[in-house]
Amino acid sequence: MDTKVIDQYIDDLMTKSTAEIPVWNIEKARAGVKSGWDYIDGCMIMALLELYDTSKDEKFLKFADYYEDYRIHEDGTIDGFKKDEWNIDSINGGKNLFPLYSLTKKEKYRLALEKIYEQVKNQPRTKEGNFWHKEIYPHQVWLDGLYMGLPFYMEYDATFNGGKNKEDIYNQFFNVERLMKNPADGLYYHCFDSSKASFWCDKDTGLCKNYWLRALGWFSMAMLDSLNHAPDKGSDSWNHLRQMFIDLQDSMLKIQDKSGMWYQLPALPEVEGNYLETSGTAIFSYSLLKGLRTGILSDCPNAEKYKAAGIKAFEGICAKYLKTDGGVLSLDGICLVAGLGPEKNKRRDGSVAYYLSEPVVKDDAKGVGPFILAYNEYKLIHN
Repeated sequence: MDTKVIDQYIDDLMTKSTAEIPVWNIEKARAGVKSGWDYIDGCMIMALLELYDTSKDEKFLKFADYYEDYRIHEDGTIDGFKKDEWNIDSINGGKNLFPLYSLTKKEKYRLALEKIYEQVKNQPRTKEGNFWHKEIYPHQVWLDGLYMGLPFYMEYDATFNGGKNKEDIYNQFFNVERLMKNPADGLYYHCFDSSKASFWCDKDTGLCKNYWLRALGWFSMAMLDSLNHAPDKGSDSWNHLRQMFIDLQDSMLKIQDKSGMWYQLPALPEVEGNYLETSGTAIFSYSLLKGLRTGILSDCPNAEKYKAAGIKAFEGICAKYLKTDGGVLSLDGICLVAGLGPEKNKRRDGSVAYYLSEPVVKDDAKGVGPFILAYNEYKLIHN
């Protein structure tokens, strides 16, 4: 593995990006609009901040600070942040403001954290107590949303509230385990509609039809990050969430492809048109390797299997999808987007055909960010 090539790839992504037009936001580029405040950019900046955390290379902190400082005003107002859309994705970028505030001492970052927390406090909920995914997706819980919202909620609560809301956070995870997990294989369905009214859901269970790799990955990261930010490590609730995390890794190892990667529809490798997907594979590589580094998986009987699987997943991505074309390195095999509904978009019905119809792109941050996170853990193991 030539790490210098990947290091140059990361440098090029920063060099070629501005705060208005980052090269990694393929969705915005395709729509012909400038970047604002969204979870996609949040994923990328988080990856750079993790590189800084382990390497102390100032270029990563400098770029992350430049990128967020550009869109956050002195009073904490964030360009592009619209609380009243009740979009759980909008919370994700706030995770980066904790380290930036700690490292730069810029008061604007603390004020911005408060503004994002105002959304958390008032986010609509299902009758079970979970955050809605968005106002346009009422009563719905998506695995993606657990990652977008709960690690921020846990870190904010631990940092500023003395951990008084931790049981609320844990219970949202436990509801997902109860409502969205298939006990037959240990995997979780992508979406759940508490109202059971959506065109895509089973009218008895409220569940969608399939598992989606990246959603499973987001859920894995949601648990990992929340465990690491929790103020009560070793409590009964923390141990319950840790076991959920371990169980998901065990279930995913059973369906890992011989290449080290996982399929877009991970439980249906034989389906025509299914493909090995980069972003979800990178997320599980990161989950396994960081889970080991932070002690969540290190004392498990399967610890060596987790390490081998995480390394194999990362190397599998590099072998299949990290390619040089005309002297330019790119990362391919990234599903651009996937979701369910809304009502006016019947194409997004959660079927096998739907998940395999979404565009597969290069260099989008939803793949590049997790790839860099996994790369960081991979390098730490090999240094």
